[in-house]
Amino acid sequence: MLLPVTGVFAAVLGILMLVLSAYVVKFRVKYKKVMGVTDNPDFQAAVRAHGNLVEYAPIGLIMLGIAELNGVASGLIYWTGMSLVVGRLLHAWGMINGHGGEHKARALGMVLTWLAMLAAAILLLWNVWQVHG
Repeated sequence: MLLPVTGVFAAVLGILMLVLSAYVVKFRVKYKKVMGVTDNPDFQAAVRAHGNLVEYAPIGLIMLGIAELNGVASGLIYWTGMSLVVGRLLHAWGMINGHGGEHKARALGMVLTWLAMLAAAILLLWNVWQVHG
C-alpha cells in the first residue's frame, strides 16, 4: 500500500533535516569542533534545533503513516501532517533566530508539534476503536 500523504511530509521533514545538518556542519567547520559544541549560543542553538527535529519528527511520521495505512481519511492526515511540519519549521526558526533562548516562533512550533502528535494519537485510537471496537 502507498502512503502518498505521509510520503510528502517525510520528504519535507527530510529536507529540513538536511538544512539543519548543514547549519550545524557550518559551525563545526568554523570552530574545528567535530564533537560537542563551544560556548557560542548560535552553535548550541543550531545543534539543539537539529536534535529536536530528530527527536520529534520520527514518531510523528510513524503515527501519520500508521494512520494512513489504517485508512484514516487523508484530509485528517494532511492537516495533522501540516501542523507537524509547520510546527517543526517554526521551532527550528525560533531556536536559530532566538539563539536558543525564548522566541515566540519556537514556542508556537512546540505547541503545533504537540497538537499534531496528540491529533495523530487520537486519530489512531479512534480508528482502532471504530474498526475493532
